[in-house]
Order: sequence, then C-alpha cells, then structure tokens
Amino acid sequence: MGRPVLTTARIRLEPMTEEHLPLLVELDADAEVMRYVLGRARSAQEVLDHWGPICADADADAVGLGWWVGRRRGDGEFLGWWDLSPGRPVPAHPSSAEAGWRLGRSHWRQGYATEGASALLGHGFGTVGLTEVWAETMAVNTPSRRVMARLGMHHLRTDHRSWPDPLPGAEQGEVVYGITREVWQAQQLRHSPPEDRC
Repeated sequence: MGRPVLTTARIRLEPMTEEHLPLLVELDADAEVMRYVLGRARSAQEVLDHWGPICADADADAVGLGWWVGRRRGDGEFLGWWDLSPGRPVPAHPSSAEAGWRLGRSHWRQGYATEGASALLGHGFGTVGLTEVWAETMAVNTPSRRVMARLGMHHLRTDHRSWPDPLPGAEQGEVVYGITREVWQAQQLRHSPPEDRC
C-alpha cells in the first residue's frame, strides 16, 4: 500500500524519509519542544541515532502507516511530524495504531497539530481499515491532551510507570486516550454539510 501524501487545507503531509533528517535535527534541538519527551534537547548525533532507523523503516510503510513530515502549503515551511504507527512486529492487517505529533515551537497554538492528526485518522480509519487509534502523553502535557480531546479521543486510563530519570510531573502519570472508527465516523457525519449526508 505505502504511505500516501496527504493534504489538508493548510498542510501537506509527506512520508518521512532519511532526506528529512536535517529537519528533525533542528526540531529536536529545541529543549522546549522536547520538554515532555526527554526534558532536554537532543544532540545532532542523538537525533541521527534515534530517527535514522525510523526514517529507513519500511515495515509500517507496507501497510500504509508510519511517519509523515508536515509542510505548510503555499510556502513549504517545515511544521513538524505526525505519525500513525502499528505495533511490532507489524501485522499484515493492523487493526490499531498509535498517533503522535511534534511541531516546531513557532507553529504551536495555530491548530496545525489537530489538523494534521485529523488527516491521519481519516487515512487510518478510511483507507487502512483501522478500528482503533490511541495516543499517550504525560498527564501534565495539557497542550497535547487538548489536541486529543479536539480529535474526539476519550481518556482511557492513567498509567503510573517507573522511569530511571523521571521528568518533572512524572508522578502524575501517563495518560492514554483513544478513539474507535465508529466514533470517528459519527463525528464526521455530524460535522459534514447536510447535502453530504444523503
């Protein structure tokens, strides 16, 4: 199947490849962007070590899932990345996937995270045939939790995990949100123009 290029009103989502590594180095070099991930910036070498294998991974791509890089339509400016990733090993016909996103700080609070993630949910439920998508973040990461809520995801549980070097707020746990295909489809129907419901 392969990951398609997806477009929204403002975003072009293109499959992430090794050509995008310099953009990922720049993104993860911002400590504030990495606040709820590592609590610090990644060095260029750390980015290459972490993202290099992900960019080269073809397993999820074979079923139409994986990682996308988002650019603003019109001027092509790099916004960040979004993903819809199945479990490992990747099943031939995945039924669930984890959603995620990371945007450059200059693009926060403009609705891009929700817009890009919504496009991936539509692709996952409509094209790939997923039945459930979930996402997680630190309980204290209220901006990401707001995005999950805007997508129609519901809080499923809060996990309390042990970390060797916990970040501030880790004691409040990790929240897991989810949405099913049926709920997603019902939301789309509610928000579609009346003439499209016939």
